[in-house]
Amino acid sequence: MKKVKLGNTGLEVAPINFGGNVFGWTLDEEKSFEILDAFVDGGFNFIDTADTYAWWVNGKGGQSETIIGNWMKARGNRDRVIIATKVGSETKEHPFDISKKHILKSVDESLSRLQTDYIDLYYTHFDDNKTPVEETLSAYDEVIKAGKVRYIGASNVSPQRLTESFETAEKNDLPRYVALQPHYNLVEREGYESQYAPLVKKYGLSVMPYWSLAAGFLTGKYRSEADLGKSVRGQGVRKYLNPKGLAVLDALDKVSEKHNSQPATIALAWLLSRPFVAAPIVSATNKNQLKAIFEAPKVQLDAEDLALLEKVSF
Repeated sequence: MKKVKLGNTGLEVAPINFGGNVFGWTLDEEKSFEILDAFVDGGFNFIDTADTYAWWVNGKGGQSETIIGNWMKARGNRDRVIIATKVGSETKEHPFDISKKHILKSVDESLSRLQTDYIDLYYTHFDDNKTPVEETLSAYDEVIKAGKVRYIGASNVSPQRLTESFETAEKNDLPRYVALQPHYNLVEREGYESQYAPLVKKYGLSVMPYWSLAAGFLTGKYRSEADLGKSVRGQGVRKYLNPKGLAVLDALDKVSEKHNSQPATIALAWLLSRPFVAAPIVSATNKNQLKAIFEAPKVQLDAEDLALLEKVSF
């Protein structure tokens, strides 16, 4: 499978990023191992997690990194996978925090849980909107120079603070973000495309959209209120059950039928057709879902497909 180079880094990834928020939440360790094995057996190598996954289960998180660490140790494959994790999210134990003190403490805890000496890509998960960006970047500078982190990325950071981070990095010779992890999919376009896409182009960022399938809505699984009870995430897609959301599903049905595919595959293929999108983040809890994910990089949407999806999604 053709790999994608992230920004100006030495990281080369297959074009799907597995979202590890399910590990320790909807998947126990045994099932997580099965999914991870199937993912890498499919030719993929990019795994995303966070230090606080799944804090909504136990109040503090850590389960996802622990499971991934146990899996890498059991398989002896650390050198064959690209691991991204994050820092800064809130839990029941602490608020959002990207202070130097919190980052230096958190990176060591993540390394311990992951049972590795280094993190390939380390994200600012959420901005606390109070720590000076120079302090945050100096913490990253320290952990990069120590060999604990290779590159840094940003997720839930405002365009203003993101711009300030690049200007501060340039002025003070501090690390620059190489990746952006935004909320972006066929039913959530405006925020990313109007506010972040210009910055992505300006700074040459690689984009790894989260909620690529809109919490499962773009799989076509949820088409009425009666469908919302199909999973623990069902209520989260209620807001998409409107004329626009249903029109998007109708378009996905048409395009997926044309390509003998599935709506989820087409929704991911659309993201992969967007400028600077390297590897959409998507989770799966069974091998059938993985199959739909695996097909996405193989689908080449034509101008007619893209025009239809563009028309209904904006």
